Amino acid sequence: MIKTRLRDFLITRDDWIFAVSDYFHPHGIRSTLRYVPDDSGERELAGKRYKKYDFDVAFDFMRMNRPEWVEDVHVVPEENIKEVLSPSSAIARLYGLDKRVTEIVDILEREGINREMMGITGSLLPGLQNEGSDIDFVVYGEKWFVARDAITKAKSEPGPIEDIDMDMWKNIYNKRIPEISFDEFVLHEKRKGNRGMVDGTYFDLLFVRSWEQIKDPAPRGIDTGTMRTEAKVTNADFAFDSPSIYKVEHDEIDHVLSYTHTYAGQALEGETIEVQGVVEQIGEIKRLVVGTSREPKGEWIRSLTLLEKEGYI
Repeated sequence: MIKTRLRDFLITRDDWIFAVSDYFHPHGIRSTLRYVPDDSGERELAGKRYKKYDFDVAFDFMRMNRPEWVEDVHVVPEENIKEVLSPSSAIARLYGLDKRVTEIVDILEREGINREMMGITGSLLPGLQNEGSDIDFVVYGEKWFVARDAITKAKSEPGPIEDIDMDMWKNIYNKRIPEISFDEFVLHEKRKGNRGMVDGTYFDLLFVRSWEQIKDPAPRGIDTGTMRTEAKVTNADFAFDSPSIYKVEHDEIDHVLSYTHTYAGQALEGETIEVQGVVEQIGEIKRLVVGTSREPKGEWIRSLTLLEKEGYI
């Protein structure tokens, strides 16, 4: 049995490259197609050219070429997998060669985070980056919060780590197309502290569960309609996970899930949130799901506590 987790990459026998998108794989590895060999591709690895596929294009390709692998994500049978790429392996390969990666690693190591708890995902993991590629930096488990604090501290001091300027925030906002205003988006994002610039390159600090944190998956429920409501967050330990999980105090809803990275880390424990999403019934439990489509319309999470504190409401 192949052991993988969120943000690993895998390579099939056809040299298709997928990003693992889940911790749980009941019948094949749940993932999303990212790169396919193509003579006209704009990226190159080991003498072979590749084309990067965005989400919708990847699904079109898979429906045409491997329709039996298409569900809500792509499910790759284990017998078709040639290699699994762990984000931690990219640290060993890039440290000392990529100045930007080296600088981030050095900052985190000074805070007591071992390299085994770090990783690089995205295009740098298989070696298919280009000049415009961001750095998707992974930290595993509870060490992620230590790393986030270290990056926040580094942004306030002279050095290679800097905060994001307003032009970059606008680019991120326009890319994500959230259902909240730009000002509210930036207010929430700046508090999260997991984005920055290193030597002029944008990077994101991504949470992935440690192996000990991976438990049995929640079963899929039945969609019963939509809801807009307010609730108090009682636990946000996995607010930066994918999906983000917020345990809430509410008459009907047990917890809120967000499948879009836009609302990861959107609220802290003890805060009141406004959320609109799809109600999912699982036995006696209801959860409220945000991000039910690639660019979810009419779905959001806002921290009313944060907005009130900063004078937005």
